[in-house]
Amino acid sequence: MIAAVLAVTLSATDLTLDAAAASRFVQLALKCVQREYPNKLDHVMNDAGEVQSPKALHPSFYGCFDWHSSVHGHWMMVRLLQRFPALPEAALIRAALDENLKPANIAVEVAYWKKPNRKSFERTYGWAWLLALSAELKSASGADAQRWDKDLQPLADTIIEALHVFLPKQSYAIRTGVHPNTAFSLSLIRDYARAAKDGKLAALVDERARYYFGGDRDAPMSWEPGGEDFFSPSLEEAALMTKVLPRKEYGTWVHGFLPALLKTGKLAPAVVTDRTDPKIVHLDGLNLSRARALYTIAAALGDPRLVALGDIHARATLPHIASGSYEGEHWLATFAAQMMDAR
Repeated sequence: MIAAVLAVTLSATDLTLDAAAASRFVQLALKCVQREYPNKLDHVMNDAGEVQSPKALHPSFYGCFDWHSSVHGHWMMVRLLQRFPALPEAALIRAALDENLKPANIAVEVAYWKKPNRKSFERTYGWAWLLALSAELKSASGADAQRWDKDLQPLADTIIEALHVFLPKQSYAIRTGVHPNTAFSLSLIRDYARAAKDGKLAALVDERARYYFGGDRDAPMSWEPGGEDFFSPSLEEAALMTKVLPRKEYGTWVHGFLPALLKTGKLAPAVVTDRTDPKIVHLDGLNLSRARALYTIAAALGDPRLVALGDIHARATLPHIASGSYEGEHWLATFAAQMMDAR
């Protein structure tokens, strides 16, 4: 078991992903990537023999309360170790990755996917995060990263195969503010395709994005947020399309899609009333993911108002990343790291 001393504090004004912030974030990941309980399994049992513990079912990604949070906790550790190799937690990160990503564990994860009644397991949020982890390893330097990448690839290949089967059959985008959101997943999958130089997968993502979203107009942002959202369906779609559409085409499209936001430059951050509630605390994630999407859209449009709006959302949540409650601590640091990268 990897242990880490947790002493996470964040200023409401600090929006820079520096070594100090990285250290605080990886402490949160180290606190949970090898913590088995509490655990929320997404597990269809085919027979009594599959009544097993989280670690037996998922020896690589059993920690951090659920499979996808464990995966993106690993992504964040790889990401921040590459950016800040002198982190005080570097040895702990490497030990956790060595243990969790070893070939025998990944083989069990692959075997789990290939059993009956697993077609929708973690689709597509967990799929996308696994590919994000793989992409990060492909982009990283050093023998360790190359080894972890090679060891993880069989699971990445399993997911890519599933995507080529599933996405052409998905007739309609899922426009929810929680895990199944199609736009967010496609964005991470596209990043993987670029890192892996997988032109076939990139073409599929671009075709699906245009099919789902290319004709969208007048996003109903007045309906957002829902009470357990950690994504803005509208902003995730707009952020994805920055990667799919040429700049001029994007400008025309996004002004038709987000006319009110781009006219006023106003959007109030979500209010979080109880950070011990596992659904209400999703709204902290919403503030962070909104900020990340706003920064992405701002970069495409050259609109400083959206940067300022993103800062307002980020500052509403950053001081609460380490709330002392596992409901938020097992995942929010990843969203914060993503947001700071985008800024």
